[in-house]
Amino acid sequence: MNSIRKIEEEFLGLNHRNVGYIFPSNERKHYKLADDKVESKRILELNDIQCARTYAVISKIGNIPGVLEKMKAYKSLAIKPANGSGGEGIKILRKNQDDEWTEGGKVVDEDALHLYLANIIMGVYSLTSTDKILIEECINPHNCFHDIFPKGVADFRVILYKEEIALAMLRMPTKKSDGKANLHQGGIGIGVDINTGKMTMAYDGEKYTDHHPDTGAKINGVQLPFWEEILALSLKTAKHFPLKYLGVDIVIDKLQGPLVMEVNVRPGLGIQMVNKQGLRPILEKIDEKIKEGGGVN
Repeated sequence: MNSIRKIEEEFLGLNHRNVGYIFPSNERKHYKLADDKVESKRILELNDIQCARTYAVISKIGNIPGVLEKMKAYKSLAIKPANGSGGEGIKILRKNQDDEWTEGGKVVDEDALHLYLANIIMGVYSLTSTDKILIEECINPHNCFHDIFPKGVADFRVILYKEEIALAMLRMPTKKSDGKANLHQGGIGIGVDINTGKMTMAYDGEKYTDHHPDTGAKINGVQLPFWEEILALSLKTAKHFPLKYLGVDIVIDKLQGPLVMEVNVRPGLGIQMVNKQGLRPILEKIDEKIKEGGGVN
């Protein structure tokens, strides 16, 4: 089967994904459990699913000064819009030797920080008219990927359907993405063989390579660390969310191991190109097995 025909027959498009899987599988009232990071964290923490610890939630501009004062007790923070998407509006702060907040090594002006937080609440980084601020534990990335690319935090995207794993990929930072793993910001997607936990090829949106584009480090055939734990964590997350089609984003912390960072009710379809594998036959197989009363795995 040539590549164009394979894409037409096996790859899922947005309309087919939405009408065929998301809408029938996920009740609209439950979308917010994934779209709102505060709601997602509530479910994760309630069910003892490994995730970054929540330090604070701010929903009113007037509460910003008091919360920031309390946050001085920490050496690092991850600040996120509760309803942001695509990595927009996320800020990682770390203390320097003078006990000042810094971002990327540069001291953060206190007035600018207050304005940034106020902008989050006013919905600047989200699709809603107002938003909340989630302040949580800053991930200390495991060094397992440092031989491939030492900067930033790599993460996993796992798509699940009816509590079965459909596809997975590793998102890896690059120089172009400035340490961010998000594909829309210049990161690369790396295919994963679900059965073995080995990486396949890297995809930058235009071409495939068997190595990292910046470091030249080998990717194809390299065994992923914590793979069984990542699969188990994905399945546990799917079990406790009332969503039958979802994406789970996972990072590997240096001390805590795999942690769930985010749940997505509309996971992107680029994972198909990354893996050179369409979702349609995978999802159809899951439906067929369930109909027959059996499991996929």
